[in-house]
Amino acid sequence: MVYNNALRGLLTSSLSSIRRGISPALSSQMSPLRRTLAIGAAALVPASAFVPRSASAAAPRTPMIPSSIVNAGRAAASTTARGIGSILDLLGGGDYQMVKPEEALPGRKTKMPNIEGLRHYVLGNKIEEVPDGYKVAVFANGCFWGSEKGIWRLPEGIHSTAIGYCAGFTPNPSYEEACSGRTGHTEGVRVVYDPKKVSFVDIMRWFWEAHDPTSGMGQGNDRGTQYRSGFYYFDDEQRQLIEASKTAYEEQLGRPITTEIAAASDYDKYGGLWYYAEPVSILFALSVSLLFAFI
Repeated sequence: MVYNNALRGLLTSSLSSIRRGISPALSSQMSPLRRTLAIGAAALVPASAFVPRSASAAAPRTPMIPSSIVNAGRAAASTTARGIGSILDLLGGGDYQMVKPEEALPGRKTKMPNIEGLRHYVLGNKIEEVPDGYKVAVFANGCFWGSEKGIWRLPEGIHSTAIGYCAGFTPNPSYEEACSGRTGHTEGVRVVYDPKKVSFVDIMRWFWEAHDPTSGMGQGNDRGTQYRSGFYYFDDEQRQLIEASKTAYEEQLGRPITTEIAAASDYDKYGGLWYYAEPVSILFALSVSLLFAFI
């Protein structure tokens, strides 16, 4: 019972924290989520129900579980599973099929505000600048907050990173729009790096090994086209290295890699490769990264 009460409290407090940090538009969609959490928490069966009251705490015995308790446990597990599925549907958003360009959200002409001149909160450099001799890599391998934090673990050579939206059709999408699955974008990370200190091969190796590139439209519990795997090259050398590494990893994994590989300038296929995320998402990424800095 203590465990269940603690879990109920955690679900409630976590949801409250999430709602404080999101926009009113997304917040209005969270009421069904709150109800789902309440149903899932209420359905939890107390652990004490599985131990006969007459059993000695020190007696090594197998508890006799009445069929009514077993059925109740199964029903609770089913309800909880459905609740978790609803949560993932709401948070994951979107369909598993790419939206057609003509059906994508209209977006906007102006880019997200306050990006120009913005310095990276961890690395300290301007996120848009590319110093002479430096290169750019853009990839998508799941939720961009975790992906950006992961690339910082390379020992040196990373000048700046930024989260944004790749390979979609809607110009300058918001986070809510991208999460709807109706923009065609995948959550991505743009990395500016010094090739004298860190090679593109190093970045590729981290990319392939930091996620499951065979999982199609999603990563783990994050499902939808906005979580699809992708790598977007800026020159022919990058393209050749990405394609060669894909073949090598595919042979080792023994199953098809679904990672999307496309040119950063492929405007025939996409309306625009890269759009920066709005500053509130960048700030959220900072808070998450600092919170889990030592994990």
